[in-house]
Amino acid sequence: MSPSTPAGAADRHPGAPLLALDTLWLQVAGTLCNLQCSHCFISCSPVNHSHAMMTLVSLRPLLEEAASLGVKEYYLTGGEPFLNPEILPILEAVLSQGPATVLTNGLLLRPGTAASLRGLSEATPYSLDLRISLDGWDAAGNDPIRGEGTFDRIVSGIRNLAKEGLAPVLTVTEACGEAGSRDGRLRFLHLMRTIGLPHPRLKIMPLLRIGAETSRTRAYLQAESLRGHALTASEAETLACTTGRMATSRGIFTCPILIEEPAARMGRTLGEALAPVTLRHAACWTCVAEGLSCRT
Repeated sequence: MSPSTPAGAADRHPGAPLLALDTLWLQVAGTLCNLQCSHCFISCSPVNHSHAMMTLVSLRPLLEEAASLGVKEYYLTGGEPFLNPEILPILEAVLSQGPATVLTNGLLLRPGTAASLRGLSEATPYSLDLRISLDGWDAAGNDPIRGEGTFDRIVSGIRNLAKEGLAPVLTVTEACGEAGSRDGRLRFLHLMRTIGLPHPRLKIMPLLRIGAETSRTRAYLQAESLRGHALTASEAETLACTTGRMATSRGIFTCPILIEEPAARMGRTLGEALAPVTLRHAACWTCVAEGLSCRT
C-alpha cells in the first residue's frame, strides 16, 4: 500500500458516482418472457413473475419525473417487452419525450406489429431503435441457447422490420463462441444483409455470469472482483450506473443487470436514487474489466 492509499482501501469496493441521469431503463415486461434462454442473467422465463409488468398508468408519473430530471433517452426491456399488451401505447408515451430503444427477442415482431412500429417511428421527432437478441448465425448455434426453432422465428421478425424500413441492431453474446472473431462478425453481417438490412448493425456483449449462466457454464471466480480497484474516470463514463437508472414494478434499481439483487434497489422514485453506488456486486466486474456497455 502506498502512503497515499487510505487505510483499508484494498478491502473496499469502488464507488461509482452519478455523473448525470441521462438514461432511464424501464422493465416494462417485468421478468416474464416467452423464452427461457440458458444464459439469461436475470433468469427470465414464462413463469418468472418476480417483477410484474408495468402499465401505462403506472409509468406516467415516472416519465414526468424523468422529464423533470433531464433524462435524455429511454430503454424498454424485460422479459420480453412485446408480451406487455400495452407496449405500443407505452412506447408512444415514451417517444413523446425522448429517443427510445426496445430490447426484444424478436419472436413477436409480426407484420402488423412491425407496421405499427414504423408508424410510431414516423410520428415522433425522436429516434426509435429495436435491439434483437440472437446467439448464432444459424439454427445450430442459436437454438441450443435460445430454444428449438427460435432462429427461424427471430430471423422472420427481423425480416418483418426490414420490410417496413426499420433497421434493428443485432445483439449477440459471447455464448456464441466465435462472435467476437473477425470471421464470426462477418458471418453475422452477411446474415443481416441476406435478411434485408443493407447497413447492418451488430453489438457483441460479454457474458454476465449470474442468473441462468451460472448453471450453463460457471459463476464468477473469487479473483473476478473489484475489491481494492480504483475506478478511473474513463471506466466510470462507460458504466450504466453512472448515467442512468432502472425502473421496475418494485422500484428503482442501480442498473438493468441487477434487478434480482435486493441491495441494488435504491427507492421508489428517481429522486430517491440520485446517489452514488458501490460496485460490490459480482456482475460489476464484467462492466469494468470487460468494458460492458448496456447502451446501444
